[in-house]
Amino acid sequence: MKIAVASGKGGTGKTLVATSLALALERAVLVDCDVEEPNAQLLVNPEWKETKAVELLYPEVDLAKCTFCRECQRVCRFGAIVVLLDKVMTFYELCHSCGGCALVCPMKAIKEVKKKVGEIRAGKRDGIVLYEGRLDIGQPMPSPVIKEVKRKASREQIPIILDAPPGNSCPVIHTLKGADFALLVTEPTPFGLNDLKLAVGVARQLGILCGIIINRVGIGDDRVHNYCQEQGLEILLEIPEDRKIAEGYSRGLTLSEVYPEYKERFLEVYQKIVQKVERNVSQAVSGN
Repeated sequence: MKIAVASGKGGTGKTLVATSLALALERAVLVDCDVEEPNAQLLVNPEWKETKAVELLYPEVDLAKCTFCRECQRVCRFGAIVVLLDKVMTFYELCHSCGGCALVCPMKAIKEVKKKVGEIRAGKRDGIVLYEGRLDIGQPMPSPVIKEVKRKASREQIPIILDAPPGNSCPVIHTLKGADFALLVTEPTPFGLNDLKLAVGVARQLGILCGIIINRVGIGDDRVHNYCQEQGLEILLEIPEDRKIAEGYSRGLTLSEVYPEYKERFLEVYQKIVQKVERNVSQAVSGN
């Protein structure tokens, strides 16, 4: 079971929900895919066991062999390699490491060299395994690190909770791909509603079941509730605006550590998700 916890905007409590769900399960894998600002470790506080570099292959041109035929430039869809009269310019920030330029070079003048773009850390707290992806400062593309941290975590045989980056851009899509369920966290404000609509659209476009958690209930209005009702989206949990929760969060405490009753509530959320996924699989198999 892979559950992606996502939100259309930052600051909704997405990481608080993801960590609270993982800790409620007691045995789970938590994957921090917010590789530009990973902070699940602040709430899980794991003992780190392993660190591994994430490396990508980038083209390096041997000008002594190059005939400046421009085949590499022609094949590159991203404009990452440009051939001039007597030199070849490569733009690593645009390169997607597809290897096409090296493949088509008739003179074999291009070789691929490794370059570190980030790292993955693995740690543990009791029955919780935390995988954290971290993009190196100055690197423009988080998606390769997200793919690698997901691949690393996929070897585990217990429930996997994916803490997605905020927003609805490519990193979120790469996080959601392959998930069984999208748990979308929002807040009852106009901004929360706007970005929830975008997040729901992304999940539906990817064909992923989704449910809603509304955080900070009491600060806004009923428009998020009305939207969920109109769209047939089940609200799996409501978390009130509560100073004690905010104070606990600022000290690195999850919801069940602030209010123990939330452990049972998150277990109920998990059971509802399992039932929805099993029902969807059953219907797909039966062709209904």
